[in-house]
Amino acid sequence: MKPGLEVGYTECIQIKVTPDMFAQFEGTIVHPVYSTVSMVYHMEWASRKIILPFLEDDEEGMGGAVTVKHLAPSLEGSMVTVKAILKKMDRNYIITEVMAENEHGVIGTGEVKQVIVPKAKLQQLFNRG
Repeated sequence: MKPGLEVGYTECIQIKVTPDMFAQFEGTIVHPVYSTVSMVYHMEWASRKIILPFLEDDEEGMGGAVTVKHLAPSLEGSMVTVKAILKKMDRNYIITEVMAENEHGVIGTGEVKQVIVPKAKLQQLFNRG
């Protein structure tokens, strides 16, 4: 990792809830609201934005764990802001605290763990797969 990444570093993304983000299985919409799957995706994305400027050319980040509580719905057209804050760095582990909010308040909270690994090691793992 390049120097400069410190606890407290924050990144945000903002998205507008669209029908492709609804809770659905096998193409059938279960609820016409922002799905937990979409929330997890956006939490991982905001967390990834934290590491991107600090990765060396021969490094990559990969997901290690996600813990999420989906607390409230968000309807189509709602604006959702997802914030990731660097909580802990331990060797090659990066842990972020994440929160999703809409115009009514907090709709989700959680934690994302990323592992920083050499790209060559990843390629070895992929070749075994």
